[in-house]
Amino acid sequence: MNRVKITETVLRDAHQSLIATRMRTEDMLPIIEKLDDIGYHSLESWGGATFDACIRFLNEDPWDRLRKIKDKAKKTPLQMLLRGQNLLGYKHYADDVVEYFVQKAIANGMDIIRIFDALNDPRNIETAIKACIKEGGHAQACISYTTSPFHSLEQFAKDSKTLEDMGAHSICIKDMAGLLKPFDAYDLIKAIKETVKIPIVLHTHYTSGVGSMTYLKAIEAGVDVVDTAISPLALGTSQPATEPLVASLQGTERDSGLDLVKLSEIADYFWPFREKWIESGLLDTKMLGVDANALIYQVPGGMLSNLVSQLKQANALDKYEEVLKEVPRVREDFGFPPLVTPSSQIVGTQAVFNVLMGERYKMVPKESKGIVKGEYGRTPAPISEELTKKILGDEEAITCRPADLIEPELEKTREKIKDLMIQEEDVLTYALLPQVAEKFFQLRKEGKLDQPVEEPKAAKPAAPAAAAATEDDDDEVAAVISGAIAAIESETGGQYAIQSIRQVSPWVLAGRINR
Repeated sequence: MNRVKITETVLRDAHQSLIATRMRTEDMLPIIEKLDDIGYHSLESWGGATFDACIRFLNEDPWDRLRKIKDKAKKTPLQMLLRGQNLLGYKHYADDVVEYFVQKAIANGMDIIRIFDALNDPRNIETAIKACIKEGGHAQACISYTTSPFHSLEQFAKDSKTLEDMGAHSICIKDMAGLLKPFDAYDLIKAIKETVKIPIVLHTHYTSGVGSMTYLKAIEAGVDVVDTAISPLALGTSQPATEPLVASLQGTERDSGLDLVKLSEIADYFWPFREKWIESGLLDTKMLGVDANALIYQVPGGMLSNLVSQLKQANALDKYEEVLKEVPRVREDFGFPPLVTPSSQIVGTQAVFNVLMGERYKMVPKESKGIVKGEYGRTPAPISEELTKKILGDEEAITCRPADLIEPELEKTREKIKDLMIQEEDVLTYALLPQVAEKFFQLRKEGKLDQPVEEPKAAKPAAPAAAAATEDDDDEVAAVISGAIAAIESETGGQYAIQSIRQVSPWVLAGRINR
């Protein structure tokens, strides 16, 4: 068998999972050349939440980060994570934006684009796959892994074949919650390998504690590539550690061929950062442990912490177990979506509301309504007519590809920011994150990007006295929730959901909303 290849995640998913994507470009650049010399299959260095975090929290241009990394990584392919028709934002974008984003990503140095959809709806990733192929990039299409009565080896193999037929160069099994257990991984890889001819990649998180064992069984089954993180930023909600896996395979037919001494030098560079982040509180040591609840409730680690935060803000932490039990019920109601951005935030927040209200679906945020209506695509299993009627009323559900309903928006966006643009990529940054981008562009224009960045403030909660108003204010409460909850990456998504609960909590505490 061939050597197993390794993708290093330290520049993207590792710090996204552990420190909310706060590693700065200046902290990455000194080690890039050594990373480039290791012999990795690829360096995951962009995409996911990094794009948002750069301009929202770090006052950095994500395009500039990509160019600087590419300038130092001469040999190893760069890799990014793309949310299909959502790109790196939090809604579906028009095809012209998707195509232009992929074109610019590759032009600025990206080599491998890992493309996924939260619902595993292939219609939502087809445009990005075709654009990547057209621009000469490597299109890696994803299957978001989950378990349910609907999902099976046959279904995952069928989905993989669909992606291969679309032109994907490789397929990634994206196990975002660490749910894939070792022997299940063996069977899954075998089933897909028997169905498609292109390489298979496995991505997991160590949240549930089984990640390294899962990789070993997947390697036995013939997986081509696995994702790992260098040890200082590994384990917990991050990926399994690079060095132990490399050591475990030495002398076997799947030996990675990577040098442990060189890897040790990479680790030595990152250990001081880890210690600094722990001292500052940026890295919560709780994120480094094992949470077996992920295997019971299928809830990703970041989602678990968000649920705790939401319930604390509502003074309802005693409802935690009840909410955890409600999550799989909501997920079933919503057609068994995999719990990954944005579906994890939508399902989790709806579960919180169902418990706090004392009545299921008494309050339905617009994102939950969007899932039922089909705004995010086709759910893995159909949603019942009863729930659809309860949530949509007389509204018609969407049955076509959601992006088919979106008019071209690239030129309109360019016109909006023509006075703030200094590079063509700015039009894409604004298209994805308009409010945050406009603030960033203004600071850049004023030469103030080096000023400290403030964390987003929670909206001021209504005074408890307001809770004694009339029942008509329930509409105001609903509006606050719908407007505040964004379907975004777990860390930022939690921030907005917390704001929602904080605003609503006076009504909860005053008995306006049943607990």
